[in-house]
Amino acid sequence: MSATVFDRRTVRRHRDRAAAHLPEHDFLFREVAERLVERLDDVSRRFPLALELGARGDVLAECLIGHGGVERLVRCDQSARMVLAGARDNALVVADEECLPYASQSFDLIISCLSLHWVNDLPGALIQIRRALKPDGLFLAALFGQATLVELREALVEAELAECGGAGPRVSPFVDVREAGGLLQRAGFALPVVDTDTITVTYSSALDLMRDVRGMGESNAVVERRRSFTRRSTLLRAAAIYADRHADEDHRIPATFQVATLTGWAPHATQPRPLRPGQAAHRLSEALGSAEFSAGEKAGPGGR
Repeated sequence: MSATVFDRRTVRRHRDRAAAHLPEHDFLFREVAERLVERLDDVSRRFPLALELGARGDVLAECLIGHGGVERLVRCDQSARMVLAGARDNALVVADEECLPYASQSFDLIISCLSLHWVNDLPGALIQIRRALKPDGLFLAALFGQATLVELREALVEAELAECGGAGPRVSPFVDVREAGGLLQRAGFALPVVDTDTITVTYSSALDLMRDVRGMGESNAVVERRRSFTRRSTLLRAAAIYADRHADEDHRIPATFQVATLTGWAPHATQPRPLRPGQAAHRLSEALGSAEFSAGEKAGPGGR
């Protein structure tokens, strides 16, 4: 059983609060959604029924119009307000990514844009996703990696140590991208691929960055977070530390968002498979233009 790192009710409340004003803060969701759709455009097939996990209004739905081969989209999120924040021309479902209410082999595509980093049991969620896919169905997801907001994390910890004599977790722990490929394999996905991008956004101050994070519905929801309000002096000190270490010539500060993209396919007999040992049509030595020796031989003078 996985540890409970995130308070899922708090995650839902943050999304509920952000839903009304999401268009003022959805630029990052939109940028990543466009990148996901570009990947779908590279797949030469149709997806009659797709599921969006973690809907942010209709940001992804708008990006999919005329792209990606998606014919019908089901939008799903644990926040009813977030699901309803967009247009009503898609099927809408309120459900938790940790307990999907879908039958096996329901969808041709499951896509998720910056939502699954809030799941406590990511391996379990991936298994449910794979089961909900039809054979040869595609899973495509973007989630924040562990280098996300590293500058803010350091500034908040140092400020809280100075002002309060101790520090609690202020920025959520994100997925270790080095482990993501293994998680896909364990969940039973075929042809797993994981890659990362870094998106850097500049702000006039760390306080503006924190307001934007709140507006996105991405505020801290770690179970062990401090429950009291953060002192104003702590926030101001964190902003000063951030600016002192990272501000550019125009006095703007950078915020790093590391985005891991996960791709995997539900297994199907038609998918390519690696050859068994001894089945290769050509020898590696031929491709490299080098001599080949058995395990019991040694090269003589001159490599012969």
